[in-house]
Amino acid sequence: MSDNTSSNAIEVNGVNPVPDNERYGTAAGLFPIWFSWNISIFGITLGIYVLGLGLSVWQAMLAGVLGYFLSCSLVGVLAVGSVRTGLPTLVQSRFAFGYHGNKIPTFFGYFASLAWQVIMLSMAVTTLADLAIHLIPSLAKADGYPSVACLVGSFIVIIALTMSGAVWGYPLILKIEKVIAWVTGIFTLIYLFFFIPQIDFSVLDDRPSAGFAEFLGGVVLAMTMVGLGFLNYGGDYSRYLPRHTKAGGVIFWTMSGIAVPVSFLLILGVMLSAGNPELLEKASVKPLAALTGILPFWFYVPFSIVIIVSLISAGMTGVYSSGLALLAMGAPLSRAVSTGLNAQIIALGLSYLLFISDSFLMTFQSFLAVISVIMGSWGAIQMVDFIRQKRLCWDVRMAFDYGEGGRSYRWTALFSLAVATFIGLGTITSSDPYIAHIVSFLLPDGAETSVFATANIGLVVAMLVGSFLYAFLTFICRCDVPPVLNKKA
Repeated sequence: MSDNTSSNAIEVNGVNPVPDNERYGTAAGLFPIWFSWNISIFGITLGIYVLGLGLSVWQAMLAGVLGYFLSCSLVGVLAVGSVRTGLPTLVQSRFAFGYHGNKIPTFFGYFASLAWQVIMLSMAVTTLADLAIHLIPSLAKADGYPSVACLVGSFIVIIALTMSGAVWGYPLILKIEKVIAWVTGIFTLIYLFFFIPQIDFSVLDDRPSAGFAEFLGGVVLAMTMVGLGFLNYGGDYSRYLPRHTKAGGVIFWTMSGIAVPVSFLLILGVMLSAGNPELLEKASVKPLAALTGILPFWFYVPFSIVIIVSLISAGMTGVYSSGLALLAMGAPLSRAVSTGLNAQIIALGLSYLLFISDSFLMTFQSFLAVISVIMGSWGAIQMVDFIRQKRLCWDVRMAFDYGEGGRSYRWTALFSLAVATFIGLGTITSSDPYIAHIVSFLLPDGAETSVFATANIGLVVAMLVGSFLYAFLTFICRCDVPPVLNKKA
């Protein structure tokens, strides 16, 4: 094993294919990476959000679990391509979009990664600030909320820890994620001893069932909250596996690492909020503090620390991947420098979410819908293109520029992405007043309140349109296909 695989050395691999002599491990090693990211009690809050759509308890559970496993399986599928080539996910998609054409979806993938880190780290900041005012009451304002100075100090601590780990790279992330997965899992189980008694099991059957459209909306919301948010970097960690690792194992362990913990937590969140309707209002403002308020002080302190560490871990993993996305766009920066740039952009996003946005939930759901339209359509096109990439024997030269073995642009993929994105953004809605300006433009007057629009089912339509249009142009019409493929086909 080379020095690059040691957790004591800063990783030097960027967007290059990982050499075979630096590949190690098994597909099962992907499980703790994803598990540690998703075992946070924020998963309970997500269950509260799904039930808030007006579903019955059993519909919300089924919709959430179905949406999680469906979307997380797609993350696993995309991760297989990176095993075969050693490339990060957003570099792998150069096969489909071309070297320069891929910079368009990569930009949105980069933005999506940063936005997710803003969400994760904002929860870490507010959790740390809440912990600080419990330990040092003078840091709180008169209304009991953290002061601006407390929030700013918490922000500096969280950013510094996150960026340090992200700069160090994959070997350190892999090592600490395993520890965090165990510690977070154990503390979450202990938390359940305080949590489960708060559930009123007698009211679980009291909520009326909603229609199929509302149920489908719950599935879509679950897909956007978890799986689709990971599409653009699902292969950033699988690329270190040996080239011939079985695809089934990669898909299973990736899907399980994400979907199993969040499904379990979602079910608990649904059951808790069924008899506690005011919990949704609390969770829409402070998603984690709404759940830690039930704890005795002796457990609240260590558990808050575990939550903060797990969120920093998630931020570390995401910032690492967003740095790769920036390099994939061709930025002439080292991975360490790109991570520093990410820190500044994340700081701006945190400022909006912490000090400008009126509601965490409102901004969170609106962001998920918009970015999932773009990245979901991109992922659907990329998965269809795997058929072509396999026929080309996963030749990494296809990720290079024209003249070096690849293509500069592939209009079929770009056109399919543009059409799918236009349809998707035009048929979803947003409760955030700023994001609302860029969506719903295809909906007729009055349709903004329809179930189709409010459930953001246009996202699923966009993914289907993108994948079918690209498949039609590529495999039926044989447009923009290299001669080598025509011969093999």
